Amino acid sequence: MSKIRITKQFDFETGHALYGYDGKCKNVHGHSYKLSVTVIGKPIKDTSNVKLGMVIDFGDLKKIVASEIVDKFDHATVFNKNTPHIELAAELEKRGHSVILVDYQPTSEMMLIDFAQKIKSRLPENIELYSLKLRETGTSHAEWYASDQE
Repeated sequence: MSKIRITKQFDFETGHALYGYDGKCKNVHGHSYKLSVTVIGKPIKDTSNVKLGMVIDFGDLKKIVASEIVDKFDHATVFNKNTPHIELAAELEKRGHSVILVDYQPTSEMMLIDFAQKIKSRLPENIELYSLKLRETGTSHAEWYASDQE
């Protein structure tokens, strides 16, 4: 049976700052991100399985991505934990804000690498992560493909 790709899109609002950057993005700002998650696998053939004909139930994919990405990153501010933004992060947390400290520069590119690892670790063994697309603005996005990974 042929492999099929399915895609689900997720929306979330996240703030960040790029420490050391030479443009406006060095300032704390936010984006309305759109994350497209594409997985690949063979549709279920077992006629006794309630998910017959599905690669993965869209609801199951939603649970994985929501718990690993959307629920954590939505309305949070992301900072590289190895920059002076750590002081700002501490102040924001003290005031009740959601802050995520990561060990990378929080660009769309690096966020995709992080997201790919988180999602792959939760997928059923017969389903593979095929690609991710993270739209930062209406005209800018980054993409991750499993086939490009070394």
